[in-house]
Amino acid sequence: MDWKYQGLKFAPDEPFTYERYGQDWYGFVYQITNRFTGMKYIGKKFFWSKKTLPITKTRKRRKKLLVESDWRKYYGSSKALLEDIETMGAEAFCREILILCKTKGECAYLEAKVQFEKDVLLREDYYNGIINVRIGGNSVKYLKEKHVQNSKTMV
Repeated sequence: MDWKYQGLKFAPDEPFTYERYGQDWYGFVYQITNRFTGMKYIGKKFFWSKKTLPITKTRKRRKKLLVESDWRKYYGSSKALLEDIETMGAEAFCREILILCKTKGECAYLEAKVQFEKDVLLREDYYNGIINVRIGGNSVKYLKEKHVQNSKTMV
C-alpha cells in the first residue's frame, strides 16, 4: 500500500537521497486508517536514518551518513495496529501523509500537536496509547518564524 499526500500517491522523483531532498524534507506526520473499522493511528516517520561507516585502512575516523529509512514499508509502532495489519492485511489500511516536515524537531512538535488536537488518547477510535514528546525551542525555529509571519498578516 502506497503513501498518499493531499489525495495523491506520494512518489518523489528517484533517486531519493538526502542530498536531493534533505534540505526540504526530514520526515512527516501521518495517519493510518483501518478501512473496515475506522480506527486511526497518528504518528511521525523520518525519511532518513543515520548509518555509521567503520574505521578502515583508508579512513581514520568513523563516517556518519544519512541514508533512506524504511518509510516506504512503515506501518506504525502501535502493537494493536500491527496486529490488525497482520490479521487483516495491509490492503485494509490507508496510509496518508498529513504534514511534510523540514526538521526532526518540527516533526515531533507537529505530531504531538495533531495528536492533542484530535484527542487520540481520549477517543476509542484511535490506536494511539501514548503521546511521547520532548522538544526544545531551538528545534522548532522554522515554525516560530512561520507563526510570527502569519500573526503579522492576520493583524
